[in-house]
Amino acid sequence: MLKINREDALAYHEQSPQGKIEVVPTKPVSTQLDLALAYSPGVAEPCKEIAKNPDDVYKYTAKGNLVAVISNGTAVLGLGNIGPAASKPVMEGKGVLFKKFAGIDCFDIEIDANDPDEFIRIVKALEPTFGGINLEDIKAPECFRIETELKALMKIPVMHDDQHGTAIISSAALLNALEVVGKKIENIRLVVSGAGAAAISCLRLYVALGLKIENVVVFDKDGVINTQRTNLAPIQMQFATKRPISTLDEAMEDADVFLGLSAAKVLPAGLLLRMANDPIVFALANPEPEISYELATSTRPDLIMATGRSDHPNQVNNVLGFPYIFRGALDVRATEINEAMKLAAVRALAELSKEPVPDMVNNAYGDNTLAFGRTYLIPKPLDPRLITSLSPAVARAAMESGVARRPITDWQAYEDELRARLGLDRKLMNRITSAARANPKRVVFAEADNYKILKAAQLVRDEGIAHPILLGPHAKIQAIAQANNIDLEGCEILDILQDEATRTEYAELLYEKRQRRGITLYEGKRLLRERNYYAAMMVETGAADACITGLTKDYGKSLIPSLQVIGPADGIKRVSSMYIIQNKKGPYFFADTTVNINPTAEEMVEIIGLTARAVRFFDSEPRVAVISYSNFGSNAGPLPEKTRRATELAKQRYPDLLIDGEMQANVALNLQLLQENYGFSPLAAKGANTLIFPNVESGNIAYKVLQEIGGSEVIGPVLMGMRKPVHILQLGASVRDIVNMTAIAVVDAQRDGKAL
Repeated sequence: MLKINREDALAYHEQSPQGKIEVVPTKPVSTQLDLALAYSPGVAEPCKEIAKNPDDVYKYTAKGNLVAVISNGTAVLGLGNIGPAASKPVMEGKGVLFKKFAGIDCFDIEIDANDPDEFIRIVKALEPTFGGINLEDIKAPECFRIETELKALMKIPVMHDDQHGTAIISSAALLNALEVVGKKIENIRLVVSGAGAAAISCLRLYVALGLKIENVVVFDKDGVINTQRTNLAPIQMQFATKRPISTLDEAMEDADVFLGLSAAKVLPAGLLLRMANDPIVFALANPEPEISYELATSTRPDLIMATGRSDHPNQVNNVLGFPYIFRGALDVRATEINEAMKLAAVRALAELSKEPVPDMVNNAYGDNTLAFGRTYLIPKPLDPRLITSLSPAVARAAMESGVARRPITDWQAYEDELRARLGLDRKLMNRITSAARANPKRVVFAEADNYKILKAAQLVRDEGIAHPILLGPHAKIQAIAQANNIDLEGCEILDILQDEATRTEYAELLYEKRQRRGITLYEGKRLLRERNYYAAMMVETGAADACITGLTKDYGKSLIPSLQVIGPADGIKRVSSMYIIQNKKGPYFFADTTVNINPTAEEMVEIIGLTARAVRFFDSEPRVAVISYSNFGSNAGPLPEKTRRATELAKQRYPDLLIDGEMQANVALNLQLLQENYGFSPLAAKGANTLIFPNVESGNIAYKVLQEIGGSEVIGPVLMGMRKPVHILQLGASVRDIVNMTAIAVVDAQRDGKAL
C-alpha cells in the first residue's frame, strides 16, 4: 500500500513555484511584433470578428479547450465543509488530471458562496470564458439543484463529477462483474449504504441500464430510506423502498450487490454470508472502505470486490471518466453532457476492459497477469487507450442525441488527434498496422519461451496483424502463457527438437548453401537445433513469411543465422539498419545504428540508398542529411572527409534524392539555423527527416539518448536489404516494440520479394 507522509505532501505543494499549475503561452512572445499581435493593437482583430459572430470565440481563443473546476468547498473529499480556500489544492489537482489525461486546460475557481442561488448566478456569469464546467465537492442535497439549474441555464457542458464520475465508472464495473458471474442487471437485488450525491447518481444510472427500483434498498446515517421518511430531498425519495425492511441485516439476505458510498467499517463481515452466490461488493468509501478488502475476500472466496483504493484490484477512480467525457464533449462543442453520453462512456469503459492489456500498463503496475475477470473489471487509470475509447464514444453519443454543434466526420483523424494531444501520435505505425491487417502473414517467433514474445503473439493474433508461429518447448510455452493469462489459441507452437525429419531437411539445405563457407553437414545438423537457424530456414523455404528474433541475444549473434541462410537481396552488398524516431514533430529516420560499425564512404552510399527506400516504404519522402561534427567543410579530419565524399557519391548515384552533407545534427534539424547560415543547402526549405551517421557509435548513442530523455518513441531496428523479411529486435524490447516490428515484418512480406 502506498503511504503518504504529511510532511512530504506539504513539501510537494509548497516547493517553488507553489501549487500544481501554471499558465504557459501557446504563441511566441519574444519580439515586438509578437507582443503587438498578442495584445494591442493586433488583438483587436479577433475581438471584432467575435463581436460579429460569437461562435468565432472558439476559433480565436482557448475557450474550446478550457474547463473550469468550480467548488464552494462544502464537501471536500472526506474532509467535509472546510471552505473554498481549503478546497483549492483539490481543485488544482483536478486541473492537473484534466491536462495530464486529456490535454484539457483548466482554471480552478473557488467560490465563497454557500447559498445555491448565489452560486448558480456566479457560475452562470462565467459562461463566456469556458468551454465546460466541472462542479466539484458541493454538498448534497444542494448539489442536485445546482447542477440541474446550471444545465438548464447554460449552453456548455456542465457536470458534477462527484455524482456522475463515480456513477459512470462503477456502472462499467458492475456490468462486467455481472457478466463474470452470469447475472443480469434487471434481476439483481441491490443494497446501498449512503444516499449522497454519488450514491443517488449511481442508482439513477444503474436504473437506466436496467436495474429495477423495487429491487433496491438504500440506507443513510438515519436508517433505511422508505416511504415514511420526511427529511429527504425528492431525488432521494424516488429510491424509497416499500418492502418491510428496517435493518441492514434484513436487506442483505440474498442480495446480489452491495454498493457502499458512506463511511468506513459500516459493513460487518458476517453480513456477507447472507448474500447470494457470487456476491458483488463495491465498497467505495475513501480512504477506508465500508469493509476491508482482505476481510471481505477471506470471508467470501466467491466474492467480487471493488474499492476506491489503488492498492486493491478494481479501483473505481473518477479519473477513468471525467477527462475523457469532457474531451469528447468539447470536441463536438456539445451544449450539455446528457444521459446518452454518460451511458456511452459506461459501455466504452466496460468494453475496453475486455481487450488485452498493453505492456506499458503491465509495467506501470508491476503485474503481467491483468486480464478481464474478477480482479480486472475496469481499466487502470494509466491505460493510454482510455482517451481513444471513451472520448469518441462520448462524441458520437452527443452527435446522435442532437447536442453536438460541430460534428466529427473523420473518426480515424479524430483518434490520431487525441493521441497527438498526449504525445501518443502513432500515425506512421497506424498506417503500417492497417496495411498488415489487410493481408496478415505467417510470422515465426524464434524465442517463444518468453513472456513478452507470447504476449505480443496474442496481441498480433487478436489485432489480426499476423499468424504467429512460436518456436520452443510446448510445455514451457503453455506454462508461461497460463501463468500470465495469455491466450494462445490459434497460435502454432513448434518444438523443433521433436521434429528431426524437418531439421535434417533444413540441415541439408544449409549445407548446400554454405559448404564452401566452412559448414559441413554435421555442423548444419548441429546448427539447426538452434531456433534462429530453424526460423530463418522456415522463411527461406516458405514455411513462414517473416521472422522476428533478437529479444534475448546480442544483435550480431541474432543476425548471423539469417545472413547465412537467407542473405542480402540481389544487388545488395551489405545489409544495414534504421531506427524510426517518433515525436510531436513527426517521424525521423536514423541509419545505420546497429549493423555497420565503421563503413567506408562507398559503403555509406549503399546505406543511404537502402535508407531512402525504407523511408519511402513508411510513406515519407526522404530528406537526407549526412551527419558529421563539421558543417560543409568547417572542420578537417578523416570523418568529415568520409561523410563529405559519401555525400558526393550519393548525389551522383541517386540524382533524384534530396540529400546534403556533411553537416552537424542540429543544423540538419533546426530549420531556422539552416536557413540563416546555410541557405544554399537543398535541405534549407524543409530541413532533414533522415540522418545518416558516419559510424555505429554515433547513431547508436543518438537514438538511445532520444529514447531515454528526449520524449520520443523509438521503433526498430528495421533491418534493410535482406532478401526475405527478417527483423532483429533490440535486446530486451517491450511488447509494444515486438508488435510494431511484427507489423513491419508483415508489410515487408507483402512486398513479394522486394527488399526493404
